[in-house]
Amino acid sequence: MKQVFLFTFSVLLIFSSGCEKSEPDQEKPEIDLTVAGAFPNNCDTIYFGQTFSLKLRLTDNVELGSLSIDIHHNFDHHNHSTEINPCVFDPIKTPVNPLVFTRDFSIADGSTDVIFTQEILLPLGDAIGDYDTGDYHFFISLTDKSGWSVQKGLSVKILK
Repeated sequence: MKQVFLFTFSVLLIFSSGCEKSEPDQEKPEIDLTVAGAFPNNCDTIYFGQTFSLKLRLTDNVELGSLSIDIHHNFDHHNHSTEINPCVFDPIKTPVNPLVFTRDFSIADGSTDVIFTQEILLPLGDAIGDYDTGDYHFFISLTDKSGWSVQKGLSVKILK
C-alpha cells in the first residue's frame, strides 16, 4: 500500500510541476520614437551645456529590463544607424576631443509599457578642453528581463 501511495504521489508531483512551467519569452522589446514629444529623433540637434529631455516609449510582452545610451562621434561617417532617412553630415574630420557619453538607466520591476523620460546634460568639455562639435551617433539599447535586446542608432548633431 505504501508503494502505491508513493507512486501516485510521484506521478502527481511530476504532472503538477509540468503545469507550472510557462513558455519562454521569445519576443524582443521595442523602442518607440513615435510617441508624442519623443527625443531625440534621427537628424535632431543637441547642444553642449544645455539640458535635453530624453523621451522614449519602451514596451515588452513580459517585462522590461534595462536601458542604456551611448553617444560617440561620427566624424568619419561610419554607419550603424537603424533609421531610413539620411541626415546631412558635415565634412569628414579628425577628432580632437570628441564626446564619449555612456549611461545606464533602470526601469521599474514589472514594467511592460513605459514612457521613459530623463533629463540629460552634455557638458561643454573636459580637462582637455571643449568637446568637438558635429556629427554624433546616439545609440539606444533596450534589454528585457529575459535577455532579448533591441537597438536604435540615430544620427544627431551636437553643437554649442
